[in-house]
Amino acid sequence: MQVSDFFEPYKGDIKEVTIGTPGKSIKIGGEKTLPLHTFEGQEGAPVRFALEVFDTPPEVWPDHLRSPYVDVLSDPIAWANKCIKQYGADLVSLFLSSLDSDSADVSKIAENVKKVADQIPSPLIVMGVGDKDKDAKALVEIAKVCSGKNLLLGPLVKENYEEIAKAAMEGGHSVIPLTPLDINLCKELNVKLTKFFPKERIVIDPMAAAVGYGIDYSFSIMERVKQVGVIHNDEMMKMPIVANIGKDCWKTKEAKEDKSQGILWEAMTAFILILAGANIVIMRHPESLKLIKKLIA
Repeated sequence: MQVSDFFEPYKGDIKEVTIGTPGKSIKIGGEKTLPLHTFEGQEGAPVRFALEVFDTPPEVWPDHLRSPYVDVLSDPIAWANKCIKQYGADLVSLFLSSLDSDSADVSKIAENVKKVADQIPSPLIVMGVGDKDKDAKALVEIAKVCSGKNLLLGPLVKENYEEIAKAAMEGGHSVIPLTPLDINLCKELNVKLTKFFPKERIVIDPMAAAVGYGIDYSFSIMERVKQVGVIHNDEMMKMPIVANIGKDCWKTKEAKEDKSQGILWEAMTAFILILAGANIVIMRHPESLKLIKKLIA
C-alpha cells in the first residue's frame, strides 16, 4: 500500500490561461491540486513573477526602492527590459500612473503601451489606477490599439467590467476582475463576466494585502477561492489568481523606513499568498523577487 492510496482525487481543476503572443507567451494555472500539494495531484504551470513598471517616474518611492531602477525610471521600455533580462522577472506589469494626471492623453498612453509590448521579450500585464472611469476609458483604448497582443488587462470592477471585457474580447486579450476581499462578490462578478467572456482568459484578483496590514483576510479569501475551484469543482471559481502586492507592501511604514525590512516584507507577503493559491505575483523590488524565488525553488 502506498501513501497515495489514502488520497481522494480532487474533482476540479484550474483553467490554464495563456497570455502573450507566440514566441513570448506564458501559461498560468492548469493545476488539479492545492498549492504545493504536488503529492496529491497534477501541478500546473509554476508560479509566475512580474515586476512592476510605471509609465511615469514614481515620485513617492523611497530611495532604496528607486535605486535598482534609477537609470531607467524615465523609460518604461528600458525599465521593463531590465526587469526581465537583469532581474529575472517572468513578465512585466505596466502601471498606468500617467492616468492620474488631469491632462492624461488616453491615445498617447495606449500607443506607449503598444511600444512596451512590442519591445520586451515577455507578455505584458497592464494595470489601471483604480479609478473606474479613467481605467475604463484607457483600457478600452489599449485593447483596441494593442489588438492581437493578448495582454492581461485590469482591474475590472463591477462598475466597468462590461465595457472593458467587450473591448478585450474583440482585441484578443485576457482580463483581471477585481473584488474587495469577499468570495461572494468574487463569484458574482465572475458569473456576470462569463456570460459573454471565456473563462480561459480570466485571472481573478480577490485583492491582496501586505503582512501586518490585512494579510489574514487576503489569505482566507484567496485560499477559499482556490479550494472552491479545485475541491468543489465550481466552474465560476476555477480561474488562476493574481496577487498584486507591490503597492501594499511598499506603502507600509516598515518598508519605507528600511530597505531590509521592505525586501523581507514583500517576500514574506509573496510566500504567504503563494501558499494561499496565487498563480501570478506582482512585485516591486528585484531583491524581494530573488529571495522568494530562492525560497520556493
